[in-house]
Amino acid sequence: MIDLSAGLPDFETPEIIGQAAKDAIDRGETRYTAIDGTPELKAAIREKFRRENGLVFANNEVMASAGAKQVLYNAFMATLDPGDEVILPTPCWLSYFDIVQISGGVPMPLPTTLEAGFKITPAQLRQAITPRSRWVLLNSPSNPSGAVYSAEELNALLDVISDYPNLAAMADDVYEHMRFTDAPFATPAALRPDLRDRILTVNAVSKAYAMTGWRLGYCAGPADLLHCMKIVQSQSTSSPSSISQAAAVAALAGPQNFVQEANKSYRLRRDVMIEGLAKVPGIECRPPDGAFYAFVRVSKLFGLQRPSGEVVKTDTDLTDYLLEAVKVVTVPGSEFGLEGHLRLSFASEEQEIKRALVLISDAIGNLTYV
Repeated sequence: MIDLSAGLPDFETPEIIGQAAKDAIDRGETRYTAIDGTPELKAAIREKFRRENGLVFANNEVMASAGAKQVLYNAFMATLDPGDEVILPTPCWLSYFDIVQISGGVPMPLPTTLEAGFKITPAQLRQAITPRSRWVLLNSPSNPSGAVYSAEELNALLDVISDYPNLAAMADDVYEHMRFTDAPFATPAALRPDLRDRILTVNAVSKAYAMTGWRLGYCAGPADLLHCMKIVQSQSTSSPSSISQAAAVAALAGPQNFVQEANKSYRLRRDVMIEGLAKVPGIECRPPDGAFYAFVRVSKLFGLQRPSGEVVKTDTDLTDYLLEAVKVVTVPGSEFGLEGHLRLSFASEEQEIKRALVLISDAIGNLTYV
């Protein structure tokens, strides 16, 4: 079986980070910490934002959580009343939908297209806003599409948001360091200081430093919002793991060569994936500018018949077929709010990617017209 569904790096956590965790254990740093993070970690988070994003935050404007997912949970639980709406450009990370609903909110999908680079326009956003809209969640680079918004594109969206005083922007920057263009990374808070009190920036050490299992996310935003989020966290998980926090300090404050080398590897793997997909009949693909996913349109294959006689009618039918026929695991686009697509991860060795694409091509070649 070849797994192209994985949403995590296939690299090991860098040794310097693991050693920092071991050292913390040896020092006996195994007790509860401050709910929103140790002083050392908060200092490292603040310095990361200053060094990489040109953003200066006070100590009470940053906090750490048990993964970026908990940051989202804290924010929505702290701000959403029943029926409040969160605008989600789709395709988007599938957890967004459930976290909003658990928090009493209403997810409002805003579909994009392959032709538009899986990005929303200001006109689309303005049309989607209602009196119940509270957040617009912008994920760049995107999971699952790999779309990356430029500074100009983000500014145009933020111009729309600025016209609605009850609307805030949440920037999910978890894939910040996985980009394949030469343009500088753009994040809303750095672009629009005038909207500083209406922007929450979310990040984590999980993807950039191959630390998914360490469960350490962080955020920066208005102090009053983070105060409420801290209250939510205090009655759910309390502080993140003390050992994970020590490891995250080493990740954020230490040498960044691992991040750069990993990104080079992802770029090469992306090129292998795109080159291979171009040879697969019926699949339409736009090269992703970031993250480690190809989000491909497969609707041209709908209506074709499997050798067993069943007809492929949905993207879920196609993922089932690929799993059963050639043992390649993919994720249907409908899981991310956009039917007719598949997400293929290239966080795998190049040879595995090549082998998977040959198998996918063979399987699709065995589909016939009814």
